[in-house]
Amino acid sequence: MQKDLLLELVKQNQFTSHFSLERVTEETANLRLNDKTASIGFIYRHIGETMHLFGQFLGIPTDVKNTTMGEIDIGRHHDVSHSRELIERGYKMLQDLVENSSEEYWLEPIDTPFFGTVSRVRLFGHVLFHTSNHAGQISLTLSRGRNSSAD
Repeated sequence: MQKDLLLELVKQNQFTSHFSLERVTEETANLRLNDKTASIGFIYRHIGETMHLFGQFLGIPTDVKNTTMGEIDIGRHHDVSHSRELIERGYKMLQDLVENSSEEYWLEPIDTPFFGTVSRVRLFGHVLFHTSNHAGQISLTLSRGRNSSAD
């Protein structure tokens, strides 16, 4: 039952977020709400990177390098198709983790530099919330954004 619940959460997050994420294109990647906010391309890349980087705390090795977490968007181009691939692989990683882990695994504590010691399921929940939060930022920027001055 627990695996079914976690898988349903991943599916719902993917479904809800896709309404924003599927609309990201090379043409919209430079849009920002204002000069002080990150571009859609940066946020999109950030979602993909952080899914994998948080996955490391859950015991999943990754070759994904951080280029966005803790960084400021200075207008560097982020390949939308590569970011989309990172996100798709990230969702697959979460699904595989759920399918291949024991119930006990989810309540085991792990140390993180962001939240201190938390259970694995709390970090898992954060990954999903983080993705939804940034999908919302992308949606708002798609509807109200303008081209970045850092083009």
